Amino acid sequence: MKVWYITLMRLKKMKNIKILFIIVLGSLLFESSLKAQNFFDEAKKNYDEKKFEESKFLFQRNIVYNPKDAKSYLYLAKIYANEENEKEELKNINTTLILEPNNEEALYLLIRYELKKSNYAKVKELKDNFSMICSMLCKEKKNIEESLKDIEPKNESGQ
Repeated sequence: MKVWYITLMRLKKMKNIKILFIIVLGSLLFESSLKAQNFFDEAKKNYDEKKFEESKFLFQRNIVYNPKDAKSYLYLAKIYANEENEKEELKNINTTLILEPNNEEALYLLIRYELKKSNYAKVKELKDNFSMICSMLCKEKKNIEESLKDIEPKNESGQ
């Protein structure tokens, strides 16, 4: 902080307002990005400790600073799934997939959601996409296949 102050005082003496403005703006943006990172890290820590209310608040706060942070939306989806708030769970899964279409964990969560709803056609479509992108959760394909066997194929035709 002392370095910034000295630099600002020197620039003020030089009366170079443009440079002063750029430095101040740059420091504010840098500070803001550090805050956002700290919110995510703290939220993740709380999530891992199963402090879901605290982590939910911090993930939401992180989104204020970084609205395109797919990981925050993904963790919010997991929290809402834990709370059995399907509307918010689905909204956050979909937002994650909009921001990161190849996010395999979000796609897997969506498949599990659709399996719970017995939506055979949707699960089948999502499973094909999942097979193309999976890298860490590929072992779950077998579980999806088994679950698909339990769903009546008649749902695919809308009956």
